[in-house]
Amino acid sequence: MKTELTYIQKVWQTVAIVVLLVVVILIARVAFNVLLMALAGSLIAVYFHAIGDLVERNTRLNRKLSMLISVFGTFVLIGLLIWFMGNKIQQQISILNDTLPATINNVKAQLAATPNGAKLLNHLSGENSEKLFNTAQRFFSTSFGVLGNLYVIILLGIFFTVNPQMYKEGMMKLVPASKKDLAHHVLERIIHDLKGWLKGTVFSMVLITILITIGLTVMGIPGALVLALITGILKLIPNFGSVAAMIPGILLALTISVNTAIITAIIYVVSQAIVSNIVTPLIQERIIKLPPALTIISQVVMGTLSGVLGIILAVPL
Repeated sequence: MKTELTYIQKVWQTVAIVVLLVVVILIARVAFNVLLMALAGSLIAVYFHAIGDLVERNTRLNRKLSMLISVFGTFVLIGLLIWFMGNKIQQQISILNDTLPATINNVKAQLAATPNGAKLLNHLSGENSEKLFNTAQRFFSTSFGVLGNLYVIILLGIFFTVNPQMYKEGMMKLVPASKKDLAHHVLERIIHDLKGWLKGTVFSMVLITILITIGLTVMGIPGALVLALITGILKLIPNFGSVAAMIPGILLALTISVNTAIITAIIYVVSQAIVSNIVTPLIQERIIKLPPALTIISQVVMGTLSGVLGIILAVPL
């Protein structure tokens, strides 16, 4: 015969369930950030293996040597770029530090001269400004800090690159024997699609950096190279990255003239359109059919949960 729980027992049971749910949610949130870093590390490993495939296919070298060239070649290339361009980048950053604050103050003064602009400035000041800052801080923060995350991601990427088969076999052990063939096929398909996405993304970042550098240099915008590098890096973030990259360039163009600012905006829009709608699909071989609204929603949700890392990984995830 089933005994009925007393009222006190039911209360304690309910409390225990609520506490358990809270603990599970907190653990899931922490684990979610760790899983995102694992995904980012996997993308780095996919990049190294894609370069290794390219080296092996064109040089007939063995796999281990091709992978060594892929990993060390990448770090050497980054080091050389920093060595040759570091001084110029530092100079342009100094120019931007001197120019941007004055430009922002100038824009504020022009907005304050109009009724609608004054309302906008009033809305963004005081408590609203503090709320906006706090929201942005939460939105672009991560659990371990950006540098800490980057360090862990690079280490994971190297470990995944050195012995990917061990991790694949570990994942396969979690799958029932009857489903192993299907799981292996799905895993290979995911790797293939990620290679295509990564190839298109890296090429897009390089190309948009070149286009913006040329365009802003022709227009005489100060700090053109730094602004172009910012645009290339923000290309990792669909939708929001393109908009954010335009703001400093247009603000600096306003210090020259309104017409220069308009032409600068056109340069950004046309360059982004060429890269996003023509070049990237050709490089990726096929367009991933993901509705724009779903992309934005996923970026907002992932950004709220995991900061900038979540925004970057929203599309490949």
